[in-house]
Amino acid sequence: MKNLVIAVGISALAAGSAQAGGLERTTQSMALLFERGNYAELSFGSVKPRVSGVGAAANPGSPTPGVPSGDMSGDYTQLGMAVKTAINDRLDFALILDTPFGAKVNYPMTGYFASGATADLKTSALTAVVRYKVGESFSVIGGLRSQTLEAVARVPFVAGYSVVGEQDRGLGYVVGVAYEKPEIALRVALTYNSKIKHNVATAEFFGLAGPFRSNTVIETPKSVNLEAQSGIAKDTLLFGSIRWVDWSAFSIAPQQYVGATGRPLVSYDNDTTTYTIGLGRRFNENWSGAVSVNYEKQSGGFAANLGPTDGRLGVTLGGTYTRDNMKITGGVSYVDIGDADTTLAPVALGLPAGNFRGNKAIGVGMKVGFTF
Repeated sequence: MKNLVIAVGISALAAGSAQAGGLERTTQSMALLFERGNYAELSFGSVKPRVSGVGAAANPGSPTPGVPSGDMSGDYTQLGMAVKTAINDRLDFALILDTPFGAKVNYPMTGYFASGATADLKTSALTAVVRYKVGESFSVIGGLRSQTLEAVARVPFVAGYSVVGEQDRGLGYVVGVAYEKPEIALRVALTYNSKIKHNVATAEFFGLAGPFRSNTVIETPKSVNLEAQSGIAKDTLLFGSIRWVDWSAFSIAPQQYVGATGRPLVSYDNDTTTYTIGLGRRFNENWSGAVSVNYEKQSGGFAANLGPTDGRLGVTLGGTYTRDNMKITGGVSYVDIGDADTTLAPVALGLPAGNFRGNKAIGVGMKVGFTF
């Protein structure tokens, strides 16, 4: 069992689009630390979300009843790189480069009230982390994360509003513990990712008025990952994870926008918990495969007009080819994105402005790893 190679973990590459309101692009997993010896990998993902809705039935909160929004979500790709080295029998060190959060919004010109609205949020993170083995089964994990964030948005249905947030760098940390029993491929790892605070220099405009300059504090949320796997039969692995993210503490609230509308540009009412369970199988010395299902409960209430999604249910199929010191993993995911309603009126009135139904995302991912 200790040499079992299974195609797990590819879902983060293939289906990152529909997590946590569309902002979460990776799960910030520390699984790399458990690769044997010295190891390096390069990963690629491509995601095609399809999110569209229609103006809600006539009411004071719906200015364009029955008008379709068109597909407001943008396709995107992402790259990741990582290297891990075994310093000695007890200490491992890794560098991980990824894009943990992001958003790409582009409402087409359909006559829907949000037509022409756009948004683009980009992050990049470099994590330096170590794992120290305490005895034969237990280990502790700790490290630092340096993250950049920048964002721009245009919201013409709010008095011709637009905003530019310059790139800012923030620092955070990761800590965790793990238990292993290699002879049955058992591993349980619990990791905590801290929030990261950014002070973003912001320029806001209302039509031709502006720029109005200020600093906007944006804190990417803290999260907890519980990841587990165990052999359950010869060449067969059961795996799963639970990921909690503190999205209720997240907001993007530029000063002038809040003054004009009384609400943040982007915020979430509830935290999210995402569950994943899967089964992996080694077919021979070179080939293995896996299937997994992931689920995120709908929160209810109103979603943001720049992120009209709520919850998800997805399935991922993956395969790994291993030869000598190389392994190539590929996967494809289909995600049913949860229905959501948006509003322009005060939330307490309960008046929807748009209804988003039947949305989905398809993603593909590939990862190439080398042991050296």
